Amino acid sequence: MTAPGVVERYLDAIIGHDWSALAACLSDYGFARVGPWGDEYDNKAEYVEFIADLMPKLPGYEMRVDRVTYSADGRLAVVELTETVEVEGLPHPTPEALVFDLDGDPEHGRIRRIQVFIQTLGGEPQNLG
Repeated sequence: MTAPGVVERYLDAIIGHDWSALAACLSDYGFARVGPWGDEYDNKAEYVEFIADLMPKLPGYEMRVDRVTYSADGRLAVVELTETVEVEGLPHPTPEALVFDLDGDPEHGRIRRIQVFIQTLGGEPQNLG
């Protein structure tokens, strides 16, 4: 089972802008992050640099974590959360699901892969029929 709380530590590090703590949550080998637009970071250092540059620039940023669920074997976690930023002076919430592949190391569990999925609010549903 992966060390309890690695995903929570990752989220806390983002909220707290603690980039060393964030890096400590990520696997040194085989790390990958796939964003909501298919943007990929296959290098831990480049991903941490990207997040460290982006997060302080987001006006009115807030994260509300609704649920973190780990699989029984500790190799997968799913997070439901809402990130909010200000757009034209108004809060713009974005519901998201993050899927984490974990390395399963019982002592020093780390995140191997992150996939980000977002909901688009306020748009008209497409007729799929």
